[in-house]
Amino acid sequence: MSGISSVYDRRHAPWHASAFAREMVAVMTVGAPGSEVLLETSRLLLRPWRVDEAVVQRELWTERDPRVPPHRRIDADGHPTVAELEDSIRTNKVWSTGLLAVERKASRDVIGYCGLVDSGRGSVGEPELAFELLRRMWRQGYATEASLAVLEWARSSGYERLWATVWDWNTASRRVLAKVGFTETDRKEVDVVHGTTLFTTRRL
Repeated sequence: MSGISSVYDRRHAPWHASAFAREMVAVMTVGAPGSEVLLETSRLLLRPWRVDEAVVQRELWTERDPRVPPHRRIDADGHPTVAELEDSIRTNKVWSTGLLAVERKASRDVIGYCGLVDSGRGSVGEPELAFELLRRMWRQGYATEASLAVLEWARSSGYERLWATVWDWNTASRRVLAKVGFTETDRKEVDVVHGTTLFTTRRL
């Protein structure tokens, strides 16, 4: 499940605007975009990836829908390997400052990622929200909870608007984005093979 990022109207705010939701979002933030980050919710920690957690990233790659473009799936030669993903965690700052590991506090296991990326597809200074969780963790509210923490982090860091992109066939991610206040825009990128990419946005 992933979302890679109409003006948000608080009069029609969904559940995330409630007092209950405010208790669920980040209660601790260290750093800002560009430095290492730690976010905490009632059930989750969002923090930098560790090299030995590359196996989780590899599992995410293996679970992706066959409609996802080939460059985002395991290729015929088995790439990326766990070793290649380990190297990526070591060398690519996005895994410590942008796309954070989502760890369940009770069981101390990593179940996916959630964070902000500068994809270049949105306006300058408006990064994208992105998330992806292991399939066995779907439908338990984790993606929504992690996304709310990231939204609070973005707000406290001075961002005014975020984007998220999502495949039109990815109904689960579209539901999460709607829950956390993203609105689908008229902008689309049509791919006759893989489906249409929808652009959504949310003011903070």
